Amino acid sequence: MHRSRLQSLVIDCDDLEAGIAFWTRALGTEVVGRDEPYVSLESPQPGLKLLLQSVCEPKTAKSRVHLDIETDDVEAESLRLESFGARRTGRVEGWNVMEDPCGNEFCVVPISDQGFGGEAREWAVDAEQTTPFSLSS
Repeated sequence: MHRSRLQSLVIDCDDLEAGIAFWTRALGTEVVGRDEPYVSLESPQPGLKLLLQSVCEPKTAKSRVHLDIETDDVEAESLRLESFGARRTGRVEGWNVMEDPCGNEFCVVPISDQGFGGEAREWAVDAEQTTPFSLSS
């Protein structure tokens, strides 16, 4: 008998600094460590390591795995992420398909999980700077 679990999520970045700038803001987190070629981010989910990996080659094909960012307002969250450099690439059944600045696909999806309220970060926009910021951590 043995045990296993999902330990980490690793996102390849051909421009590591752009990846750091995007994902720290997108997830409301910060860099907690660097060990080339990896940068560790504070995980938004307990027990899950979140790593950005510096790679030389740009993304050349569709990813077979992607992240879903769950939200109570798909349009507002998509606009917030676009302000950090994300791009919309499609719309499917009420959610947006997007790419980070390094071309990694992710989706912005409506609420589908009962635990959403207690685990979700709350975002607002600074009226003077129009910069989204986290109201919760």
